[in-house]
Amino acid sequence: MGGGLLEVHLVDAKGLGGTDFLGKIDPYVIVQYRSQERKSSTARDEGRNPSWNEVLKFQISSTAANVQHKLLLRIMDHDNFSSDDFLGQATINVTDLISIGMEKGKSEMSPAKYSVVTADNSYRGAIKVGVTFTAATKVEEDGVQVGGWMHSFRD
Repeated sequence: MGGGLLEVHLVDAKGLGGTDFLGKIDPYVIVQYRSQERKSSTARDEGRNPSWNEVLKFQISSTAANVQHKLLLRIMDHDNFSSDDFLGQATINVTDLISIGMEKGKSEMSPAKYSVVTADNSYRGAIKVGVTFTAATKVEEDGVQVGGWMHSFRD
């Protein structure tokens, strides 16, 4: 049991599908980890090959060993005059990354390409993402950390 910080580095995407009324897409990404969601900026006028180069952060409070830890990345097309369109999604399993990070203090997955799956379950493009997990600093078992200071309950 423990926690830490999960950082998702959205790099870019290539070959995304979909078009809107004017034939251009303005993609953004909604990254979900369990009940937490973070949204990237919209890559305006970048079309099928957007670049974000952003880091989205998630606070992880529990790293139970029997739970699968996954990131869901939903790629959307921002539309001004109608609801945003779903372009596709990718899933990244970060269970091992978190386990190693809890053991060693930090663990990193270098940016890699993940296939984008569209609504009709076909593949259309790829998104490049890197992920880092940093374990929360460990506090001595018999002490409590308060405001940066360690107070011990020893007599």
